Amino acid sequence: MKTALTIAGSDPTGGAGLQADLKVFRAFEVHGLAVVSALTAQNTVGVEHVFPVEKDFFEKQLDSLLSDIKPDAIKVGMLYSTWAIEFIAGVIRKYSLSNLVIDPVTISSSGKSLATDGTLDSIREQLFPLAKVITPNIYEASVLTGLRVEDKKDMEEAAKLLKNMGPQVVVITGGHLEEIALDLYYDGEFHAVEGGKIAGEYHGTGCAFSAAIAASLALGHIPLESVRRAKEFINAAIRKAYHPGKGMGLLYI
Repeated sequence: MKTALTIAGSDPTGGAGLQADLKVFRAFEVHGLAVVSALTAQNTVGVEHVFPVEKDFFEKQLDSLLSDIKPDAIKVGMLYSTWAIEFIAGVIRKYSLSNLVIDPVTISSSGKSLATDGTLDSIREQLFPLAKVITPNIYEASVLTGLRVEDKKDMEEAAKLLKNMGPQVVVITGGHLEEIALDLYYDGEFHAVEGGKIAGEYHGTGCAFSAAIAASLALGHIPLESVRRAKEFINAAIRKAYHPGKGMGLLYI
């Protein structure tokens, strides 16, 4: 069985973070591995507190796991501290890891900051050049490039700038656009990966999308096919979403 590793924060709702990633991996029939980068206190309404994992323990998690198992793909989500990014970049080189998918999480759906100052710059400088695919949403693309991304043309300009930062493929997710759910794929050529706009607010869509791409890459699919498979998977999960809490819906994974 193929394996995929998620390096992400813990979400007690199970709707996002490493809990959601592991469910996505299983749905793709890929064995899931997990390293915790941070603990959160949150619910379907929002994130209340973030507690980064202690540095020495974080490093021991990765070294212990990778000395035994070499994953076929890696999904990197919430990284609260710059030292975690430096260490991940080091182990990727040390163990010759490939199929790195980065979801550059900076802020929760409810507006809570999920990274310390300088973390996004560090991800851009140290991890983007090692990445197979990065999956910023339009807000994250705006922060990373300094552009105001509001429509497809803006997404194209931002994608070009992001590609120059080193990743093989840029996918800007446009689920927050008003009219359509457009994900813009760019590897030197543009491909529009569209889906129907589904009303409502849903927790963990970005986490699940990037995890689905990683799982598909682990199975041997090329990046464009992996993104298309991930888009279909997320659309189906949103259509069957449910509401166990008072806030956002949880994806049916």
